[in-house]
Amino acid sequence: MKRILILCCCLFSLAAQAQKLSESAVEDISSKMASRFLVRNDPALVFVTEQMNRSGSGGLEVDKTMQELQKDPAALDAALKFLYQYSDCNRQTLIANLRGMNVSSGNVFPLATYIVNKNKNEAKALQDEKAELYRIGAIPKEITISTVMVAPPTAQQQPVSDAGALSSNTTTAPATTAGTTTTPAAATEDTRNWDVRSVFAATRPDDLVTLYGKENLELRDATDLDGNDAGKAWFVYPDTDNEMQVIFNEDSSKTITFAHERSKWKSPFGIKPGDPIDKVNKINTRAFRVNGFEWTNGGIVDSWQGGAIDKKGVTILFRAVNSGDPKLYDQFTGEKKFSSDNTGLKKLGVIVEKVVFRTYQ
Repeated sequence: MKRILILCCCLFSLAAQAQKLSESAVEDISSKMASRFLVRNDPALVFVTEQMNRSGSGGLEVDKTMQELQKDPAALDAALKFLYQYSDCNRQTLIANLRGMNVSSGNVFPLATYIVNKNKNEAKALQDEKAELYRIGAIPKEITISTVMVAPPTAQQQPVSDAGALSSNTTTAPATTAGTTTTPAAATEDTRNWDVRSVFAATRPDDLVTLYGKENLELRDATDLDGNDAGKAWFVYPDTDNEMQVIFNEDSSKTITFAHERSKWKSPFGIKPGDPIDKVNKINTRAFRVNGFEWTNGGIVDSWQGGAIDKKGVTILFRAVNSGDPKLYDQFTGEKKFSSDNTGLKKLGVIVEKVVFRTYQ
């Protein structure tokens, strides 16, 4: 009996070691992922980063998280799980991807073993989730350079020293030369950076000038989701489908708001105006609570109920597209709160009207 106990203890010890990565492996995979992340068009890391964004594992400052995975074991485990998911939960595909990232040969198999063992019970769920995310458009099926971070326009304005100078409405037209012809391809090519994460690193209005050009910025009065005065906001691409509002708050945080359905912006969690409430349910991984329409804070999320978006600095305002049925609409209006998985919301066509991200540098 004593021998059996000793044998069990040894087996338990080996099993525990199998579930732990060496410092060398942690440092290796962290540095390789950080390096691949900076390339911005590596398909595997684009997928991983999208999932880190969507799940909230990377927080709102996902750029920093992806470059410092070694310091955050939970985030590293999440990144490895999503790499496994990207590899269709197939060990050989995972090994090929690790090798493709130039992970040291001595760390490939320990990493693959660790990742598979840690996530094997979730393999089917991860594959199903991947298929569902593609289906609802939370992650694009085809990841190209145009869907990730790319170079800003070549004709970029220099930062201004005075924030007040940014409020000019002057637009500078590109110079033309008589007799020259611009090809249609050159005129329609869009190489602007549509990744919202770029704004998270901004600390002052001058940074927005560097990113988007002075001619694409305007300082205006802004309101919060309930229509109250929110002070001044910098409007990027004002009065267009790509309008974005940025408020630099006194506590060094930023409030970034989107309200246009046809916007090109690529945002954290993949949430954008026009998305149905059911999509937000799936991204949050559970139902959440919303304030009744036509009341104080009407249509604004009251609580994410501990879901994936909870405590991530995300606030959403919903609206009902089909509010013509008074009896049905009245069930969701007034001084009350309702659950986002209520079947009546589908008949009302409830969608995201505005989405706000609050982030700290």
